[in-house]
Amino acid sequence: MLSSIARRTAPRVALNRRLLSTTPSRRSDALFVHRDTPYNNPKIPFEFDAANMKRAQEIIARYPPQYKKAAVIPLLDLGQRQNKGWTSISVMNYVAKLLEMPAMRVYEVATFYTMFNREPIGQNFIQLCTTTPCMLCGSTNILNTISEHLGGIKPGQTTKDGKFTLVEVECQGACSNAPMMVVNDDYYEDLTPESTKKILDAFARGEKPKPGPQSSRHTSENSAGLTNLTGKPYGPGEFCLPEFQ
Repeated sequence: MLSSIARRTAPRVALNRRLLSTTPSRRSDALFVHRDTPYNNPKIPFEFDAANMKRAQEIIARYPPQYKKAAVIPLLDLGQRQNKGWTSISVMNYVAKLLEMPAMRVYEVATFYTMFNREPIGQNFIQLCTTTPCMLCGSTNILNTISEHLGGIKPGQTTKDGKFTLVEVECQGACSNAPMMVVNDDYYEDLTPESTKKILDAFARGEKPKPGPQSSRHTSENSAGLTNLTGKPYGPGEFCLPEFQ
């Protein structure tokens, strides 16, 4: 053990050293920095049509006038739907002008939330969940099935015919029905490679397959069958003392 004198005179370089570590960066299929392109630049006009303008005014009216910027998310969603499923720089600028807020504030929202697509998407937008519950139930196999069935596209890519865009997403709240995916606004659950192909083929034909579980389940009950609520539910006060009935 060092004496007190040795401890006071010993070099302190090692004691003051700060250990740093780095991890490799991962590429994302999301766009966070805007670059003008022929199909996405501020010179391309955009404004709500009559129906969406009426809807936008109804949304804005929900907030006090001084806080109407709180409507930025639903208005961006409205603009994205009108703009064939993606949020261009013109959509963002229009929403900023409509809400009288700095355009940069709108850019911050659009680049933070993954629900806003910064690039054009296909006619059918596939969001496949690959988070832990879905992964444990075979989402990797479903991802490979989708990729192969749609001509080898990878997450973040669109098929050559423009009918499908595929992305990987985090949990979408249907863990008990894993694996699952969202196509446009509908959930398709309890997927198998076979049922996934049938869904994709139906969309390719311009049809809309029935959403929900693709198994025998009605919603999210136990896959082995009901284990409770199998009898007649009791009514109010049925098990109370007679004087309280």
